[in-house]
Amino acid sequence: MDAIYIISAGTLVAISCGLLGCFLVLRKMAMVGDAISHAVLPGIVIAFLISGSRDSIIMLLGAGVIGILTTVLIEFFHKKGNLQTDASIGVTFTWLFALGVILISVFANEVDLDQDCVLHGEIAYIPLDLWITDSGLILGPRVLYVSGFVFILIILFITLGYKELYLTTFDPAFATAIGISTVLWHYLLMAAVSLTTVASFESVGAILVVALMIAPPATAYLLTESFPKMLLITAILGVIISVAGYFLAAYLDGSIAGAMSSVAGLLFLLAFLFSPSEGIVFSKAQHKEIKTNG
Repeated sequence: MDAIYIISAGTLVAISCGLLGCFLVLRKMAMVGDAISHAVLPGIVIAFLISGSRDSIIMLLGAGVIGILTTVLIEFFHKKGNLQTDASIGVTFTWLFALGVILISVFANEVDLDQDCVLHGEIAYIPLDLWITDSGLILGPRVLYVSGFVFILIILFITLGYKELYLTTFDPAFATAIGISTVLWHYLLMAAVSLTTVASFESVGAILVVALMIAPPATAYLLTESFPKMLLITAILGVIISVAGYFLAAYLDGSIAGAMSSVAGLLFLLAFLFSPSEGIVFSKAQHKEIKTNG
């Protein structure tokens, strides 16, 4: 039963992160997830200092506020400072993360609240974090409810806003011309990324969240030129990564998050080498054939 819980949580997080990651990859903002996962540290610390509690909900609220602020600052530095997007991301998350470390060392030095315990979740502990009612009824792992709720929100967001997200990603000038606000949909997308990242990294870990937000969409990008197919392939890859990663970790008796991330990297490598349209092996073979026929 523990395996089902872990694989289910991994699948929900993988699909949620991967679907949003498709838009980030195409917008050349793939590292936003990594930036948010580190930049939220001061939000977690400030939430603790204000409330005096390490309750997960309070921590997530603090992290969520800073996560949205991170995306606003990235866009501000990009637009107003004329910085490249990657430079804006790098500047924003490094100083926010450093601010969080300083806040911990100055105000929370006597408390077990450091970057390891608030950023690095462990997916193997999911079966232990149960939702128990006041009457003693066990409803199952709390993470499944949180991940499932976020998954439903992301599916609804992409389904209802598909046209706007599609146009603002591929042709923002045309989107603006027909009255779609590119700024609004950019921030809506960033808010969704922030929500998904913050809700996921406590349970599965920041490293796995970043891997799931980048690797499956990048792999799907190499396998198709159709965006709807890219979304579908990304979702399928998320399931494969969760299942194969868990059983690989069980076989090796190693880290589940590490195994899932490794499977994600392996799938990307296979696509990079053997993709029918973009793979190095097929490209070299076609080039050789053309050269021979010529």
